[in-house]
Amino acid sequence: MADESEATASNISPANETPESLRDPEPATPEDPIQDEEMPLADHIEEMIKRLAVVVVVAGGITAIALPFSEEIINFLWYQVIPLEQLGQEARPKIYHPLALVLTKLKVASLAGVIVALPFFVYQTYLFMRPGLYPNERKYYLAAVPTSLVLAFIGVSFAYFLVLPAIFTYFVYYTKDVAILAFGLTKTFNLILMLMGYLAVVFQIPLFIMLAIMMGLTTRQWLADRRLLFWGAFLGISFLFTPDPTGMAPIIVTITMVALFESTLFLLKWTGN
Repeated sequence: MADESEATASNISPANETPESLRDPEPATPEDPIQDEEMPLADHIEEMIKRLAVVVVVAGGITAIALPFSEEIINFLWYQVIPLEQLGQEARPKIYHPLALVLTKLKVASLAGVIVALPFFVYQTYLFMRPGLYPNERKYYLAAVPTSLVLAFIGVSFAYFLVLPAIFTYFVYYTKDVAILAFGLTKTFNLILMLMGYLAVVFQIPLFIMLAIMMGLTTRQWLADRRLLFWGAFLGISFLFTPDPTGMAPIIVTITMVALFESTLFLLKWTGN
């Protein structure tokens, strides 16, 4: 009888106990993503294409606006980075193709479009990832938008004031005792624009590291333990994307990337964040 009464009691739930299936779901904590929900892969791809289209439209619009002023920009850049005092009349650009000037003007205008589109790219990336981000991660991403533009401007200025004058002075010094040096418009501006655009992206390294660490994708110690791998990657990328057969420009860019990488890690260690 005692066993039967215990079995009967065990099958009877208390009156105030709610079945598991009828309980209200636990409210999300303030740290949880507010709009974190599953989406079909096709919807993700469609949204990503739309976000990229916005960036392309912005870059194209700035390119169209800058195109009428591109010839003035060409003259300004040319006579600022070419060492005129050492070349004299030989410093004037040489055209070896009938469309060289037109293509160079398009490239100059496109560089302006790429630089201005960088913060838009960061912002569109934020909008794409926003539903799955925590509130503190959203704050970091929004702060990255103006920071990206400032870093791009610093990168272009670094190329304009330091890297390009040093490279072209080296070119003149390297060849002046052997031959008469003539700068072709197309290849010379390929180097100028490539370095300016490349360094605008390179100077985003501190921002990328900060965002990755703040969002928990990596840690400062993990990056520090693999610094030699990053240095080798920087060297390979610089030689791949910097059109300078002498190796001077890739070496300068590599040193810049390593300096940005190491200074960011040092700052994180020094601040304890």
